[in-house]
Amino acid sequence: MTEALPMDSPAFARVRARIAAATSAWAAGMTLAEIRDSFEAFLGAGEGAPEVVRTPLPLAGLPACSFDAPGGDAARALLYCHGGGFQIGSIRSHAGLMARLAAASGMRVIGFDYRLAPEHRFPAAHDDAFAVYGALVEAGETPLALVGDSAGGALALGTVMRARDAGLALPKALVLLSPWLDLAMSGESYTALAEKDIFSRPEQLRAMARTYLGRDNRPDDPAASPVKGDLAGLPPMLVHAGGHDITLDDSHLLAQRAAETGGRVAVEVFPGMCHHFQVFEELPEAAQSLARIGAFLRGL
Repeated sequence: MTEALPMDSPAFARVRARIAAATSAWAAGMTLAEIRDSFEAFLGAGEGAPEVVRTPLPLAGLPACSFDAPGGDAARALLYCHGGGFQIGSIRSHAGLMARLAAASGMRVIGFDYRLAPEHRFPAAHDDAFAVYGALVEAGETPLALVGDSAGGALALGTVMRARDAGLALPKALVLLSPWLDLAMSGESYTALAEKDIFSRPEQLRAMARTYLGRDNRPDDPAASPVKGDLAGLPPMLVHAGGHDITLDDSHLLAQRAAETGGRVAVEVFPGMCHHFQVFEELPEAAQSLARIGAFLRGL
């Protein structure tokens, strides 16, 4: 008897149908503002962890929000950088995921809204992420870890690299979910998994990279694609990616390049899962990923 694969499950079928409905609507002539609203509703449709307390707060002049689970340790905070290709995404779209992360880790999770392209091109998002981190450090509240999914993974990694170069206090770890770290998209996974990833498409990410970078910046600039930069002296990293994730090679490249400078990167690949599958709370694999991340963080 052949063992059923994760993507054959009823939960995965429901996610696939949700994605197909949403992406079809986005491709049917929606404006960017409408796509942003739709993306927020699409990812924010679940309950997440309703017992988690959500508290708006200003941070470095940007909208931010803390997520605290009952019995959690607010003194051990995680700074979360949301994904969305630098053009979409917000606290609202990722609130469910951040709430579930707070519950899984027993720690405070802080999310924030950074400026989006095309209104604000590179390096706006990177500058905002670094400003938020710097504000926390200055307040004596250096995050225990930085967490980011997809484009937010590039922001999280890039922020810690900038903090290292600026001599700021560093977090104890980085946690990256399907990180999009190479805006040049040079890995084979971008083509090899193009028909298997049910959420992200290479042409979509290429367009997002062009929009964010504009005409005056190169996708292989380490400031935009941190996996191309100096990875020495960074804290340990945990990376969770899907086996059908088009950005998968970015995770392996990060591990390879970090190892060359003595860094530690543990990459766990979830078979059959798509790009940043953790945003879909109905997937058992999403809960498994967050539980393992929570265990990793509690061990810091």
